[in-house]
Order: sequence, then structure tokens, then C-alpha cells
Amino acid sequence: MAKKKPKGEKSSREPELPKFGGFKPLAAGLGDLKAKIDAEQRAKEEADRARIAAGKRPLPAPAQRPAPARVEKRTAESDRDDELAFHRMMSGVVPLEDRGNRVPVAGTARVTPNETKPVDLRERAREEAKAVLDHLHHLVDDAVRFEVTDDGRRVEGRRVDVPPALVRDLRRGKLPIDGRLDLHGLGAEAAREKLLEFLRAQRTRGERCVLVIHGKGEHSAAPGGVLRGEIAAWLSQGRAREHVAAFATAHDEDGGEGAVYVALRH
Repeated sequence: MAKKKPKGEKSSREPELPKFGGFKPLAAGLGDLKAKIDAEQRAKEEADRARIAAGKRPLPAPAQRPAPARVEKRTAESDRDDELAFHRMMSGVVPLEDRGNRVPVAGTARVTPNETKPVDLRERAREEAKAVLDHLHHLVDDAVRFEVTDDGRRVEGRRVDVPPALVRDLRRGKLPIDGRLDLHGLGAEAAREKLLEFLRAQRTRGERCVLVIHGKGEHSAAPGGVLRGEIAAWLSQGRAREHVAAFATAHDEDGGEGAVYVALRH
């Protein structure tokens, strides 16, 4: 006859069924996490109250990391769809006619409809700057006037603040010549610039009198020669006049009517 097992004793062969308490480790972990979050929140609130009481601003909430941007995966089918959409949008587009450069680039040559030769923008800018500089010199030197006489053969002039005796000395050739400038074969513009550079350089060196040979114009189409008609104006009105004290037609041995003595300012 089999013996009865005492109450409460299990058979070693029967598996032990888990009870609800078997999930206690997971529940305990969640509880600990919640308690930690609550403790951190209470600590922040206490710190905020303390900062407010001290007249400071509360600490900002911790910034949340943004979710990573979703990158769309490209496929051969999506590439074909984009290409077809582009062709549909461009199907009615007509290209513009070639009209050349819309905006001219500084320093490059360009051709305008009314011109047959290219225009150098740098050269045009230099000419405009030179014209402005000449105008400014005229404005500054308006108070400095020259007395000029020209009988068609001989010419002479002086600054109004220079004694007439200086012109007489020039006319008689009493001043030694410190430098010579020959303008034969030059055009009016080139001759004017070379005259200005020469007078400036000679005055800087401290020279007193120079000889400028402009020619008699015997082989010129203009009566009396182009340079002969301009030399008095250049010396008494142009930019060169700031270096000139007086001038007079030279003696025959120095060029006669084809040259002038120029007395430089000190």
C-alpha cells in the first residue's frame, strides 16, 4: 500500500510553476528607473527654486538630440523618373540668340554696334582721367595768369608775378641753357606730354633755363606748323605752366622762330 505524501511536499518529478512574483526583477528595474527620473526632476526643481531665490534664471532644459535625417535611397527607377520629368519641363524651352557678353569685363576690348574697332576701356579711362586732371589744374591755376604776345613770328610770355626783366633777358639770350628738348616729328598730344615731363624733370633738378625746339612747320600742312601754334598755349595755359616762369622765341643760332627759351620757376 502506497504511502501518502505529507501536505505541502511536492514530488521531485513535477515542475515548479512560476508565480506572478517571477516577473519581479523586470518590474523592479522599471521601478528603479522611474525613481531615478523622479529624483532627477526633484533635484532640478530644487536647483531652479534656489536659482530663482538668488535672482538667477532657471537652468534650461536639456536639449534633445534631433532625429537623424532620413536619406532617401536612390534607385535606377527613381533616376529614370527624374530624367523624364526634366525632359518634359524643358520640352518647350527655346534658347536665346547669342548676343555676346551682357556685361563688359573691365580691361577687355568690346565692340559696340556703331563702332568698327574695339574700344580699350583702360585707354578710355586714362583719357577721361587726363581730361579731369587738366580741368582741375585750370581751376587751381586760375589766379595765376600769363601775359602773352604773339606777332605771328615771335612769341613770348610771363607770369604776371614775374618781373618783366626776366623776359628781356630771355629775349636777348642772356640765360645759359641747361637742357634741350626736340619735339620734331611728334604729334600734338605726344609733344604736349613730352614737354610736360621734360619741364617737370628739369625743374626738379633745379635747372634755370631750357630750350624747346618745336620747329618752324615748313613741312606741315598747317600754316606755321601745328606745334608752333600750340607751344604758347601749352606753356601759359596747360599743365606745363606750373613749371614755367617766362618764355620767349630763341635767337637764330638756337633755332630762331622754331624754338623758345623757357625760364623755369624756382
